[in-house]
Amino acid sequence: MKKEKVHDRILRVASELFYKQGFNSTGINQIIAEADIAIGSLYNHFSSKNDLLHAYLIKEENNWLEGLEKSLVNIAEPSKKLSSIVDYRKKLQQSSKFAGCHFIKIVSEMGEGNPVVSAFVKSHKEKQREIIYTIVKEGVASNPSMNIDLITDQIFLLIEGAVVTSTISKNNDSFDHVKKIVQGLLS
Repeated sequence: MKKEKVHDRILRVASELFYKQGFNSTGINQIIAEADIAIGSLYNHFSSKNDLLHAYLIKEENNWLEGLEKSLVNIAEPSKKLSSIVDYRKKLQQSSKFAGCHFIKIVSEMGEGNPVVSAFVKSHKEKQREIIYTIVKEGVASNPSMNIDLITDQIFLLIEGAVVTSTISKNNDSFDHVKKIVQGLLS
């Protein structure tokens, strides 16, 4: 097995801690201790805790988009692609033991106090909406009377709502309801 690089270990440990206990509740000393590194090693790789936060957001977004792409790669039919997006979000909730969306959590913790984080999260959510938009547009191409923006917003909000609901209820029933509603929106 290949040894994990120090940079990657720091980022992995910080990511786990930021997600599990929050950015503000995670101290540099805890990251250093759990990554089993010297303080100088941390600052050789990241100039500050905020720099580490930015790297965390980029890593999580890349992982999120890569996972979504894998879940859509062999699917051609738009309605099945949308179902696959719902299933992907459901799987993320299940695998995190209903811990919620990395991006919603960090922006709710940081508030508007960190405009870089707010802008990053808004951009990430807009990328999700654009993916849905592209699929909806493809799915309703034969029916020009359908409002692509409205349907996209409805699907996006349903999925985001399912994430929040499943985080609170600690079950994935909301995603099954969303899949049924989404299929109805496209018919």
